[in-house]
Amino acid sequence: MNLSLFDLFKIGIGPSSSHTVGPMVAARRFLLEAGSLEDVTGIEVALYGSLALTGKGHATDKAVILGLLGETPEGVDTSQVEARLAAGEASGTLALLGRQSIPFRAANHLKWHQRETLPGHPNGLRFMLKRSGGTVHERNFYSVGGGFVVAEGESRFPETATPMEYPFDTMAELLNHGRTSGLSVSQMLRANELSSRTEAQLDSGIARLWQTMETCIDHGLSQNGLLPGGLEVKRRAAHLWAQRAHNYPHDELFQVSLYAMAVNEENAAGGRVVTAPTNGAAGIIPAVLRYYARECHAIDPVKGVQDFLLTAAAIGMLCKRNASLSGAEIGCQGEVGVACAMAAAGLVAALGGTNEQIENAAEIGIEHHLGLTCDPIGGLVQIPCIERNGMGAIKAITAASLALKGDGTHFVSLDAVIETMRRTGADMHRKYKETSLGGLALIPVNLPAC
Repeated sequence: MNLSLFDLFKIGIGPSSSHTVGPMVAARRFLLEAGSLEDVTGIEVALYGSLALTGKGHATDKAVILGLLGETPEGVDTSQVEARLAAGEASGTLALLGRQSIPFRAANHLKWHQRETLPGHPNGLRFMLKRSGGTVHERNFYSVGGGFVVAEGESRFPETATPMEYPFDTMAELLNHGRTSGLSVSQMLRANELSSRTEAQLDSGIARLWQTMETCIDHGLSQNGLLPGGLEVKRRAAHLWAQRAHNYPHDELFQVSLYAMAVNEENAAGGRVVTAPTNGAAGIIPAVLRYYARECHAIDPVKGVQDFLLTAAAIGMLCKRNASLSGAEIGCQGEVGVACAMAAAGLVAALGGTNEQIENAAEIGIEHHLGLTCDPIGGLVQIPCIERNGMGAIKAITAASLALKGDGTHFVSLDAVIETMRRTGADMHRKYKETSLGGLALIPVNLPAC
């Protein structure tokens, strides 16, 4: 496993890691790898499959243009996006990487191939750069989930030059390392991270992720109004937060749901979020982590947050390695289901659970999301995605509670349930995998009210 915690958790922009973050990264990377841009006369970008079917709702077109301008998901000023895009469209030009200006209009130079897919993944992009003299530079990229991007012919898991202290491709291998070394999952992941960065870099990076998550929650709990996209979905988190009370024993858990919904309303509005491990599921881990930090009376909350995110990252790595994080590939079980498993495992770790209890919590989290479809109405990460994050956060806490009350023994292994998730996704009909061609996505179109 050659992934880092910072591969799983990336600071970016909403509304989608696979349909917004990935295409932005791919567009910028294509130009950086193309060499000199001085003789470029034009560019054309073709979007395929799920990117074409739900790209308008996921702002894929805007993300591609921003990437061509040289912007990154972490660095782009979200408050200036619409103004910059409008100015470019009005002028009919685009400055590649902010330097070489070429004629460009989205209607002419972005092509949407809704009935075609490229061979490597449902989220395919083809870039074609035209140079003076008639030469053309062309390359395909795939946005494979969670903001990860690979070019045609590249492995999803390239070899790393830096060996890990505790290499693992399965949970069984990680558990064996733990038994041999006597270390926890978070301690082993920390050792792996330190093979490529200093302790100070690791800790400051984790602190920055957590600060970004907290800021996102707080901002989401203060915003009202309608979400963009045309469905006229109202933000609810702030209104419900202002009305909260502690009349019932479950009200604390209701607050956790609001944390998650606040994050995903920010995501739906194109705000700054942490991909965890995707944007569509970005609210679950921050919500459960805030629950830990504020309600669980941690003796050392800084260490607890670190243990939480390191352990959660290990689970996300296993899911990416052995199944997928892409809703377009295996449905929302690979997004909300994986995020629930990561959050459950992280909470167990932060509360001092054993490695076996961590595995049990993660297994429960995925098991009870198996078969979950990705069928966003209007191709927008709003319905059912926002509420689904609130429910996923509660399931994560329940899974952690069940695991902590046991001794770690359980019938189904995490490795087995991840493989089941992969097979379930392979069997799932395409219309339920982020195409908006089936399920809840059809309700506004032609499903009768009962």
